Amino acid sequence: MKFNTALLHSGKMGDEATGATLTPVYQSSAFYQPNAQQHEKLFHNKANGFSYTRINNPTIVAFENKMTALEKGIASIACASGMAAITNALLNIVNAGQEIVASSSLYGGSIDVFHDFEAFSITTHFVDVEDEADMEKVINENTRVIFAETIGNPKLDVVNIKKLADFAHDHGLPLVMDNTVATAYLVRPIELGADVVVNSTSKYINGNSDAISGVITDSGKFKWDKERYPGMKEYVRFGKFAYTAKLRNGLFRNTGACIAPQTAFYNMLGMETLGLRMERACSNAKALAEFLAQYDDVEVNYPGLPDSKWHSIANEVLENGYGAILTIRVGSKERAFDVINALTIPKIVSNIGDTKTLIIHPESTLNAHSTEKEKEEAGVFDDLIRISLGIEDIEDLIEDFKNALEK
Repeated sequence: MKFNTALLHSGKMGDEATGATLTPVYQSSAFYQPNAQQHEKLFHNKANGFSYTRINNPTIVAFENKMTALEKGIASIACASGMAAITNALLNIVNAGQEIVASSSLYGGSIDVFHDFEAFSITTHFVDVEDEADMEKVINENTRVIFAETIGNPKLDVVNIKKLADFAHDHGLPLVMDNTVATAYLVRPIELGADVVVNSTSKYINGNSDAISGVITDSGKFKWDKERYPGMKEYVRFGKFAYTAKLRNGLFRNTGACIAPQTAFYNMLGMETLGLRMERACSNAKALAEFLAQYDDVEVNYPGLPDSKWHSIANEVLENGYGAILTIRVGSKERAFDVINALTIPKIVSNIGDTKTLIIHPESTLNAHSTEKEKEEAGVFDDLIRISLGIEDIEDLIEDFKNALEK
């Protein structure tokens, strides 16, 4: 099946018992058992079933299964937010005294959480992941994982996932990719060699800005070295599910970073139109980028433009478009604020992936806690505006930006 058909028809649909076309919301914090023996088996992983929603829930399982099919993995774990997903995905395999190699062009919130890891004696080296020599300088016997975004936010650099995965595997390291900005509509990192994929499903997966959540999807392909990753010793009996089994039986369960059943339901509704929304939003982004590029005093950054530094790699890596985000530089912070305030259609919101066009000044908001060096490496400047395109009529958006710039 192709993308949109698979979104609607992959896996089980609705509720077989009643014929409901949508999976019900099991709004229950706990589930009773027929006897004490069954309850014991559940807690010792010797039986299937549900006991407590912090651990799992039928509605959540349905959503996780859809995300697994979407990203072409073997299992998924849904979390309370995208940041919870990143934290769980990494701390599942990184311990105190160990190190992470991460792309320097990450979302500001991700940079912040890597600094939070420092309190637990976990060091992160921010590097240009397209520069293997730069990565070689920081990789050592304590390195445990490489982390990057498929499309940097807001730098919009497109990563050569296969090349990065090969590099990681040559060093015996797993590659964790954040696929939030691209989504599986544009690229499926697992098919290009990534070992674990993270999505902030608050964005394009949900599509309506009505719920916060994140998902970790495991490829099941990485061969975990029990000496380098001693925490995996207990879980090798689960074979290719070792990473997921360790996470679900440990950090995820014990820190309580679970998604709510109602949120899982909202996300499943949003997923059904993911392909249609991304197609329209990507088309709008490309058209707006081409229009704004006509202005001599506006610098446009969009991978879909032929003069973009990442245009060629985007053509190689991405399918179906170049993403639904673009950035512009307008000369000064004051003018950036003036342009944002003059627009009437885009909403000033710290989110992406909505049906509506959203706009933000990253330097004063999302990257407020970043150092000047981190801002520069992430492509964040005081005159930069990030635009997340929605599905409005492009003629209206172009007219609105034209009026704002001329003011």
